[in-house]
Amino acid sequence: MTPGLSRNGLHLLAPHQLQADFPILSRQVNGKRLAYLDSGASTQRPRAVIDAVVHYETQLHSNVHRGVHTLSQLATDAYEGARERARRFLNAASTREIIFLRGTTEAINLVAQSWGRGRLGNGHVGPDDEIIVSALEHHANLVPWQLLAEERGARLRVIPIDDHGQIRFEAFQALLNERTRLVAITHVSNALGTVVPLKRVIDAAHHAGVPVLVDGAQAVAHTPVDVRALGCDFYCFSGHKLYGPTGIGVLYGREALLADMPVWQGGGDMIRTVSYERSTWNDLPYKFEAGTPNISGAIGLAAAMDYLEQLGIEKVAHHEHELLDAATAALMRIPGVHIHGTAAHKAAILSFTLKGVHPHDLGTVLDHEGVAIRAGHHCAMPLMDLLGLPATARASFGCYNTLADVEQLEAAVRKAVEVFH
Repeated sequence: MTPGLSRNGLHLLAPHQLQADFPILSRQVNGKRLAYLDSGASTQRPRAVIDAVVHYETQLHSNVHRGVHTLSQLATDAYEGARERARRFLNAASTREIIFLRGTTEAINLVAQSWGRGRLGNGHVGPDDEIIVSALEHHANLVPWQLLAEERGARLRVIPIDDHGQIRFEAFQALLNERTRLVAITHVSNALGTVVPLKRVIDAAHHAGVPVLVDGAQAVAHTPVDVRALGCDFYCFSGHKLYGPTGIGVLYGREALLADMPVWQGGGDMIRTVSYERSTWNDLPYKFEAGTPNISGAIGLAAAMDYLEQLGIEKVAHHEHELLDAATAALMRIPGVHIHGTAAHKAAILSFTLKGVHPHDLGTVLDHEGVAIRAGHHCAMPLMDLLGLPATARASFGCYNTLADVEQLEAAVRKAVEVFH
């Protein structure tokens, strides 16, 4: 894409030109220009991703692996090429460390059920053991650990947060002990936008001999991720929050850990041999990929990674932060608006409430004005309870958003003030 220049001379995106890459952004909603501010839930797809999926469906479609005919070989090459693309995106050491799954939720469940239970049920988590999570977690990084803890007689310990929505690092250090078996933590809070000091968390956990799983669903579209530099043991994300298709995601795991983990689901492609008496398992990464995979999804995800890296993730992040700053300032000028989540380091997520107005009602008014936001508990009900809120309204930004979207958001919230007050 053609970069623009901001008034201070920094090279940024040219978002007005960029919007042409996203066909859906040309449509109207309720007779108004669409201001799509729900990228935290699901980003829109650029034409490059759509074209990659269509090319597969119309030119390459066949089942992967084992096929000797041309289409199967071409589809396999494209699918395994997507795995290599994901490896480069995360800087993993090997494609054996890249597992394709439906998304972040399935990836976390795989680790909980396979790593947590371990071979012959003698897993890494047992009675009176502890799993550390944070108060910022999405349900997907809470419920699988609750299920495992209940089954194994273990317990969850929760890292508290301060009034700005930042984890209390000293409290986290105090939670680490000889019974800690895992730290499962988000990279970026989907509800508040808080960026967790991940490297510090990982280093502290490893110093105590504890592995770390990272929920990177809200991070990968906004910051470069190098799993080897971070030193994390598991890292997972979903394609649809990365300008890619739904139903596809990635689990990175250190090869030594994955190799020692038992299989989770049984079926085609995760087997080496099968008899009526017993079966043996395929090599990594295939032993965790039972059944026909989401081939078009993986190919579309690879195209999304290409697209984002061609833009420059750092440029995207800078652009989004300019919009976040502008939107924060704009909403704070409106009487009755309260911003939730004021961490020093935030991704482009803005959660807010309007006094006396339920966020669902606020979201409905904004939709009438063509502004798409998310309203609800954001799959973070324990965090909402901690904040004393039933829900928040959440505007989240992507590479295609502009200052015009911020102005439309402000005008729509002011319209809500008129309607309800």
